[in-house]
Amino acid sequence: MAEFFKGLLLSILSEKCYDEYFINYNFTDVPCFKSTLSKGLGIGIIAGSILVKVPQILKILSSKSAEGINIYGVYLELFAITANFAYSYVMGFTFSAWGEGTFLAIQTAIIAALVLHYGGGSGKAALFLATYVGIVSALVGGYTPKEVLWNMQAINIPIIVLAKTVQVITNYKNGSTGQLSAITCLLLFGGSIARIFTSIQETGDSIIILTYCVSTAANAALVLQLFWYWNVDKSNKNKNKKKKKRT
Repeated sequence: MAEFFKGLLLSILSEKCYDEYFINYNFTDVPCFKSTLSKGLGIGIIAGSILVKVPQILKILSSKSAEGINIYGVYLELFAITANFAYSYVMGFTFSAWGEGTFLAIQTAIIAALVLHYGGGSGKAALFLATYVGIVSALVGGYTPKEVLWNMQAINIPIIVLAKTVQVITNYKNGSTGQLSAITCLLLFGGSIARIFTSIQETGDSIIILTYCVSTAANAALVLQLFWYWNVDKSNKNKNKKKKKRT
């Protein structure tokens, strides 16, 4: 049993930190605290990412509409997520530093397919999913040079800005956030903040760190819009309910 718990703890702690905490009883070691916090946050982010975009998916399915969601913004976001996790995987970074990218990519691809489907392109949705699976296989299967993956990661920064800007402009033009999920946006914002710290601790890769800094700022813009248009969306829903009652 003791060995089982040790193995469990070593999934979060390094051997050095395990010795510091449970053999030397030194709980004030700053490097170990940072390392443990980073690992814990990383695991928490990955666990949260399994469901982070599910509210958005359910919102589209329940309304049978993807109104207000810009497909080009979704494509760009998917590129950014895919480039990030493919680069991190090939570079051999620890899974706790990038694992959520896998789950975010799957969910974002589903959202893109749903936007295409409800936009009247069921065939396009199926073709898109098949093409995406093929691209990912090529990126992580050793068929893509590391230099290409690094360049993809580097252009993530303007792509993230562009992806979120497209959605921000769409929201502004509509005067509403449409079918955007507040829960999903808030979770993505919180996760990107935490990822700045974990990336510093676990990868030390400047391009990864800069990417998450930009992602945090971009997600913050959408969160601000959610609060700004909150009352507008509520009043629109009330108007629609009144119209239905009259008819």
